[in-house]
Amino acid sequence: MRTSRRIPERRVDIGAEATATLEAWADTIVPGEKRWPGDRAVAGVSDGGGAVAAGALQLLRWDATGIHDGLAELAELISAHTRAFAGREGLALDASVPPFVALGYDDRVRVVAELTTPGHPEKEFWVLLSLFCNMAFDSAAHLHTADALGQGHPGLAAMGITRPDADGLWRFRESGYGRRLADPHPHTTASGSPA
Repeated sequence: MRTSRRIPERRVDIGAEATATLEAWADTIVPGEKRWPGDRAVAGVSDGGGAVAAGALQLLRWDATGIHDGLAELAELISAHTRAFAGREGLALDASVPPFVALGYDDRVRVVAELTTPGHPEKEFWVLLSLFCNMAFDSAAHLHTADALGQGHPGLAAMGITRPDADGLWRFRESGYGRRLADPHPHTTASGSPA
């Protein structure tokens, strides 16, 4: 049986407040259900696992992203923008949690929309952060696919990605178009390679 490949990595610890802020951001991008009844970072506006359950924070902390060293600063910027938003909207923020976490889901969406709007001077940072959150859900880029499926990854499960065969390889017994498009070349080997 094939073993999973190990991706060399360095994951950055950013602290509890930055983690909660970035979890709330990820949950705004791909919402999911609360992990426990008092979960404040995940708003719980959707059934099943969202970006947080899919490992968005693990992906963001992965050094392959190139933004791993700036996550604490991005979280601080989110907090600063949230405080400015709350001031403009006349919202009182619960000081026991980071500012973005204190917002309700609809207000979180408004902050994200404001920061990702064309013309915003920091738009590129926020779009990149959002893309990585989406990537964690859509592709589990930080995990080997077979491992992600074995762990019940919510995004791959939602898309209907099947598990590999016992040898770790995927084989498609039915053609994607519902029919075979061409006959194999007569010199094709048993492994599928051209002769």
